[in-house]
Amino acid sequence: MFTYNPDKLYFFDGAMGTMLQSRGLKLREIPESLNITSPELIKSIHREYLEAGADFITANTFGASKFKLEKSGYSVHDIITSGLNLVREVVGNSAYAVLDIGPTGRVMSPLGDASFSEVYDAVAEMVIAGRDLCDAILLETFTDLYELKTAILAARENSDKPIFATMSFEESGKTFFGASIESMTATLEGLGITALGVNCSLGPVQLVPIVKRICELSHIPVMVQPNAGLPVMRDGVSHYDVTPEEFANVSREFAGFGVSIFGGCCGTTPEHIRQMKQKVFSCPKYEGTCINRTVISSASKCVEFGKKFIVIGERLNPTGKKLLQKALRDGDMDYLLREAVKQQEQNADVLDLNTGLPDIDEAQVLTRSLTEIQGIVNLPIQIDSSDYNALESAARIYNGKPLLNSVNGKADSLAHVLPIAKKYGACVLGLTLDEKGIPETAEERFAIAAKIVAEAEKIGIPRRNILIDCLALTASAQQALVPETLKAIHMVKHELGVCTVLGLSNISFGLPRRPLVNRTMLIAAICSGLDAAIINPGDNDIQETLHAWNLLTGNEEDMQRYIAYCEEHPAISSGNAPVILQAKNDTPEGLNSAIMKGLKEEAAKYTSDMLANMKPLEIIEQNIVPALDTVGKNYESGKVFLPQLIKSAEAAKSAFEVLSQSMASSGNSGKPKGPVILATVYGDVHDIGKNIVRTIFENYNFEVIDLGKDVPPEKIVEAVERDNVHVVGLSALMTTTVASMKDTITQLRAKRPDVKVIVGGAVLTPDMAEYVGADYYARDAMEGVRILTRLIE
Repeated sequence: MFTYNPDKLYFFDGAMGTMLQSRGLKLREIPESLNITSPELIKSIHREYLEAGADFITANTFGASKFKLEKSGYSVHDIITSGLNLVREVVGNSAYAVLDIGPTGRVMSPLGDASFSEVYDAVAEMVIAGRDLCDAILLETFTDLYELKTAILAARENSDKPIFATMSFEESGKTFFGASIESMTATLEGLGITALGVNCSLGPVQLVPIVKRICELSHIPVMVQPNAGLPVMRDGVSHYDVTPEEFANVSREFAGFGVSIFGGCCGTTPEHIRQMKQKVFSCPKYEGTCINRTVISSASKCVEFGKKFIVIGERLNPTGKKLLQKALRDGDMDYLLREAVKQQEQNADVLDLNTGLPDIDEAQVLTRSLTEIQGIVNLPIQIDSSDYNALESAARIYNGKPLLNSVNGKADSLAHVLPIAKKYGACVLGLTLDEKGIPETAEERFAIAAKIVAEAEKIGIPRRNILIDCLALTASAQQALVPETLKAIHMVKHELGVCTVLGLSNISFGLPRRPLVNRTMLIAAICSGLDAAIINPGDNDIQETLHAWNLLTGNEEDMQRYIAYCEEHPAISSGNAPVILQAKNDTPEGLNSAIMKGLKEEAAKYTSDMLANMKPLEIIEQNIVPALDTVGKNYESGKVFLPQLIKSAEAAKSAFEVLSQSMASSGNSGKPKGPVILATVYGDVHDIGKNIVRTIFENYNFEVIDLGKDVPPEKIVEAVERDNVHVVGLSALMTTTVASMKDTITQLRAKRPDVKVIVGGAVLTPDMAEYVGADYYARDAMEGVRILTRLIE
């Protein structure tokens, strides 16, 4: 079994799929099936990579999940064991045999219909089949951080083999599902894997800024497996134009950033690996270090403590909130989502989520609430629970790197909470109390904080993943202890060197003009070293104080924010109750806002109410379409990502359903526009992108005829003629199926030359779209909407 040596450089092999394509892989033939039908062909490719100097040879098992093999006639066990046995026959003891696992092809909840357990079980089945034959496991080409985390857990919990994990990024620095470089690194490095990095999607030159940033952030080894450039079509076959020499030169640059594990993806050959190894081995040894940061993240947003003051929104804690308590008991997720969205609009950086009520199943409610909130809000979450089972259940299904609230100095708490934080790579918030309660002196609280840090480090939790709450006591009852809290914050921050958090509002309980006390305490605590506070982000007194503080201690950007804040919020004199800062909202309140926020139930309710004064078509034209257009523009500009886009589409769908019922009862069915046919072409079993396009099209009121995946050209032509369809959308994910797309369009042209064809998919480019004979190329779903709107209208 492989053990990483930081003084060495390591080399994986290169592409398998494009190598097979160049050697006659037949259309619709499952590459992994060749492990059984053409073992000598597979072994010959492994042997060439071994001779080129690869230290790791990956088995031909990338697409061997049960979802992708379900109609193939082959079992997961047979494909994986045969694939790894072929590697073993070739390498003997001269290289490491690697079980290669790619995405399952399913979209996970809440965006899709695949549950955590379904994806986990699919990956676990592959791992169990190969764990006795492999030396390591490679999880590669993932674009959904949530699916990759699930796969890592399945691999860790069903095998003791080292795990390498890579994602595919676009040039924007985001994956298809919106995962950022920062979020990927923060999430993966704590999950007990050997290395993280990037593969596929881009050539080595395009990956340079992405790889550089990963190396700046990662505390574990970094691996890179680029494509040999971007694919182009020549003579009906996809080609990659980056030469082995060019590939090797850029790989040398990667080594200068600190990359220690190299390889190749689509289009690379044994010669690419040979020249890369020769070039990289001549590099001087990298001596740099990564940035040491305390960060938590969602899938798309990272929050760093200690850089700017962090506001943790407290409004999702049921203590003293009767409406929230009722919503939790009733399962009213829309209420929670509205509160989450409101705090995000009030500039919270993190949301505290607590569902602790005595008469509910906290683990079930907490995990459901967490999943729904993460589907609509991109802020990181502080998971707040004293129930150890609920805390672990939520940490397990969290999409990103959470903050666990909390552990304390009690032996039972340390024994249960710290292992959860360690297993899931989470940050953990420590409270300075123990079996004796909250100490009065700063020194005693510091001692508890030091104990928490020591116990955490003992089991491998780095200090950067620990935050401490020195606990604000009520000034009206324990006035003399307020300075002890401030002193403790200073000691923890400057002597222990960890970030500090404070639950602020308790300090003013029972006093007049509580906002004045709260904000004065806040500034005193910040001056003592406080990094974050759990507060109401809608409290105007707190917000204006923080804007002024950032102005005085920050940069030009903070000055501009302060000026903008003052323009939007003129000075208001406040008394006993805080002035609540209204969420900034550039859209009209009502249906438009509900759609943009992705609130399904609220969108349906507003639509129903509006029908009393407006016609259905007026609502569509004046509210639904403008809201969706705004969401689409925000998606294209990078302000929102795929999860938010889909949630907004679902909210619009709930509004359309109300309108459809109304139009049907009045005798006006309000038929959707279209129809349009969608299909993934023959030989391609991937349909994630096609399914997302279908969802968006349907919510722009287009009728979609979805023919599914792996669709023969004859079936598409037949459907066009049967249903008199004038627009067809075709998808392909694999370069090996671009030829099938061209064949499909050729047959369509012969039978129905009037039909317009839109194409898209991961491997498609404008040049490829022209090559296959398409009328239009859509780089994403929103581009497709614009094209389709022009065609239909």
